[in-house]
Amino acid sequence: MVSSERGATPDSPNKAARRRRAPRNGHGHSHSHSLNDIAADLTPMARRIVIGALSMFGLAMIAGIVLLWPSGGEHPIPAQFRGADGGAIHAVDGKIVSQTRGDCLNQMVGTIADTADIPISGAGTGPCIETVVSITSGADSGKYTLLEVPTNRAQSGSGPDSSAQTLGAPDDPQPGQPTLHIGDAVRMSTTPGPDGQPRYTFFDFGRTSSTIVWAVLFAGAIILVAAWRGLRSLIGLVFAFVVLGAFTLPAILDGESPVAVAVVSSAAILFVVLYLAHGISMRTSSALLGTLMSLLLAGMLSWASITTMNLTGLSSDQTTNLQVYQGGISVSGLLLAGFIIGTLGVLNDVTITQASAAFELAAAGEPSRLATFRAAMRVGRDHIASTVYTLVFAYAGSALPLLLLFSVARQPFGSLLTSDTVAVELARSFVGGIAIALSVPLTTGIAAALARPSGARAAADGADAPDAPDTESRQAPAPQNPIQESPIHQPPPRRTPEPPPRRAPEPPPRRAPDPPPRRAPEPPRTGRHSMPD
Repeated sequence: MVSSERGATPDSPNKAARRRRAPRNGHGHSHSHSLNDIAADLTPMARRIVIGALSMFGLAMIAGIVLLWPSGGEHPIPAQFRGADGGAIHAVDGKIVSQTRGDCLNQMVGTIADTADIPISGAGTGPCIETVVSITSGADSGKYTLLEVPTNRAQSGSGPDSSAQTLGAPDDPQPGQPTLHIGDAVRMSTTPGPDGQPRYTFFDFGRTSSTIVWAVLFAGAIILVAAWRGLRSLIGLVFAFVVLGAFTLPAILDGESPVAVAVVSSAAILFVVLYLAHGISMRTSSALLGTLMSLLLAGMLSWASITTMNLTGLSSDQTTNLQVYQGGISVSGLLLAGFIIGTLGVLNDVTITQASAAFELAAAGEPSRLATFRAAMRVGRDHIASTVYTLVFAYAGSALPLLLLFSVARQPFGSLLTSDTVAVELARSFVGGIAIALSVPLTTGIAAALARPSGARAAADGADAPDAPDTESRQAPAPQNPIQESPIHQPPPRRTPEPPPRRAPEPPPRRAPDPPPRRAPEPPRTGRHSMPD
């Protein structure tokens, strides 16, 4: 009985812990724990590496801004943007109130009138379109002026200075002339006349109201779908334009390296825009680091493409005029800076998508970081295919007038592709496509290293959990309220029924002692011996 009670005594806590820690299969169990330890230590190490790399990029960006900050000096104004007095063009707003046909070379064109009744010769039959405009801004606001637009009939004739009409209807404006209608908003430039009074000429259409309407529609659509994150992205977009207008363009005009200015500007935009739109997190940090590294790679690829393809960028009229009036600017460097800034938006789109995909897949139950990387790469391959199309078609759309011009010129297709203007757009597409293709595995790898798969986390928790106690030797008391104490509502564990106590064996029944054997009666004694002793 005593030995039975000792056998039921539970082990001490130290013995139970040693028994749980004892390897069940030798080498296999200890190797599993070492892999779990490595997986648990990888995320903190990756976090430190990413934070350190971003800190270095941030310090370099701040140093670049300080060294390249523009001085704010004056720069010469190109001729096409210069007024008659040699300064900048002064423009005023106006609105078209009436139109009629008339003779060309009207003496009232551009002059100021107090009323809209301006005398027009040959009214109703002339080859020019006489347009009366009401001035709505500037010193002559509330007054009127006359604009003249020649039609195709004005250039047809038989004289030596006349040319035959080839395209368009006779009453259509000549090529290069604006098509005006009553109610259109226009902008007019002012130049001093011979009498010292200003003369007004057509400068451009007024687009202030329509631009505001489309901007409101754009912001409303973004905010309606993306809510507060969309609003933050719009604020980041405004910041990007401020960086370009206040730092990038003035620094390049000051003669700083366009490549260095483009890299610093892009880094400043990325730091603010990404964290502002997507929040400060390791997911955003992985996308930011992937974008910055891909941007540096795009810069090296751009330099290689410009050098090997001998791209000059001088086929553009804007670049030629800029070189004439700002001779200190490197045209090749400006072309390279355009490549870098042009790939900024596409890289940002790809990297943030890959980082989000990797973190979501890891949280959805991927068993390991390698599985997370492979699953996110499947998403990235689809993204690469669609983004390359977007990149190429965007550049092709911007060069569509040029392609039509080359088509009319009947140049060979090979000459068209190798011309400087088309080759520049092709190089942009090539560099952007390569940078996108390389940014996908780079960003995905960074995000997979930072994310901790939920499948690996569950396996690690299961490996580190203590073994179940021996029900024969030790039983844990059941919780009094399992719904509150257990994180998952489960029924309490079944208690093993205790064996009934063993009863001691009963002693055998005691037998009554046997009676002594009876002795046979002796015969009676006679004589003297008959008396008892």
